[in-house]
Amino acid sequence: MTKPTFLIVAGILLLSSCNNKSGETHPQISKNDRIAAVEVGLLPSLVLEGDSIKKFSLQQAMQDNKVPGVSIAVIENGNIDWAKGYGIAKNNPKIAVDAATLFQAASISKPISALAILQLMEEGKVHLDSNVNNYLKSWKVPENKFTKDEKVTLRRLLTHTAGTTVHGFAGYTPNDSLPSTQQVLEGKGNSALVTVDTVPGAHFKYSGGGYTIVQKVIEDLSGNSFEAYMDERILKPLGMEYSTFAQPLPEQYHQNASAAFDENGKTIVGVWHDYPEKAAAGLWTTPSDLARYIIAMQEIKAGKKGGLLTPATVTEMLSLGSFNHGLGPAVVEEDGAQLFVHGGKNAGFTNVFVAYTNEGKGLVVMTNADNGGALLKAIEKAVSNAYDWGLSEPIIIRPIPLSDDYLQQFEGVYTYVAQVPSVGGNYVVEVRIEKGELVIFDLPEDRDYRFVATDSLQFLNLDKGEKVAFKPSGTAHVLWWNDVFEFHKN
Repeated sequence: MTKPTFLIVAGILLLSSCNNKSGETHPQISKNDRIAAVEVGLLPSLVLEGDSIKKFSLQQAMQDNKVPGVSIAVIENGNIDWAKGYGIAKNNPKIAVDAATLFQAASISKPISALAILQLMEEGKVHLDSNVNNYLKSWKVPENKFTKDEKVTLRRLLTHTAGTTVHGFAGYTPNDSLPSTQQVLEGKGNSALVTVDTVPGAHFKYSGGGYTIVQKVIEDLSGNSFEAYMDERILKPLGMEYSTFAQPLPEQYHQNASAAFDENGKTIVGVWHDYPEKAAAGLWTTPSDLARYIIAMQEIKAGKKGGLLTPATVTEMLSLGSFNHGLGPAVVEEDGAQLFVHGGKNAGFTNVFVAYTNEGKGLVVMTNADNGGALLKAIEKAVSNAYDWGLSEPIIIRPIPLSDDYLQQFEGVYTYVAQVPSVGGNYVVEVRIEKGELVIFDLPEDRDYRFVATDSLQFLNLDKGEKVAFKPSGTAHVLWWNDVFEFHKN
């Protein structure tokens, strides 16, 4: 067999199968009982065939995964049913997480930022399908062979189909000077310049750089700073009183802001990073404030008038597109229910929200740790189980046995040419075989991930839900959030 390639699917945003609803109806229980049921009822996403499904506690999951703090808000019947914090927000001095603790929303900043563009559209100041350069002043999207016939538009930027580069951002320490929006776009900060490297509209390509273009549009059209515009036109009208896009975080918020913690549960250098890429990654908020955004969208979708947007616009925003992405949030269908969702990952923060488009139900989970992603699906399943949402059935995995001799062909070191701040070099993973299992050593995270075979060329990690699919080629393609990165076997 020729040298293989592999495909890794990271599952922060992916909802597990809910085809096997139990059909049970829980007896009427109190709010405190539901909270308690969530706290001790975390469920795995994936279970090997023949293994029993074992619940575990939030406290144990936080301890096992070195996650210092978690904050949760649950929406039921169109209201915040409860919001609660767990663990610590800071170590020196030790401060507990509560419902008012601020976390970095990371990429959940994107669907909030998208609201401003939709509002400008309703005001007749922009058209979603026009060339975005019509609205940009001091900087323009560079024209090249990819934009000859198809243009970068606001619709494509909001849905990650504009073909723009720069997936995400590393952030800056408090000792760094922050670049302006234009400097970020020009590659004069710590990220590459934002350009177009695929034909706009051709396929989904997740791009924080694209949302930085959105940020520039809002600044150019308003003549104001992005954070000031968002505060006045979006955050305050939504009642998101504890939220801000200001970067660096103003001193008045510091007392309630959580520190960021690395994969070892240690506070990162500088306590947290700053993100001048505000539309893509710069929102500081709480689960309750994000729940207010969710509820507002659900109410408008249901026909409420006089809100931030019209029902027609919100319906379009939450429509299931060809790439399963709405105008801001991702949109998915699960067993007859439509959901809008988004995840977020900054240095030391990992978050997700999951909400129903046609019902007043939803969940926001924010963590202050690089390892927080290990808890998100388990918490979602615990909440679903406590509220009978039907999202709580783990997927049963039927592994197949493969010999070590057969598996040897997949061994090797694979490199993605992209600077990783934590290691100061390219992203490197090493694939090796141990006792019939594929093991991937992730250099940036400095840890092993074990995969079981689900067929002769596909493997699955039970802890994180990541998939690896080998194909006959000389490169390795890594798929993350539907975006493809090319790894080369050394």
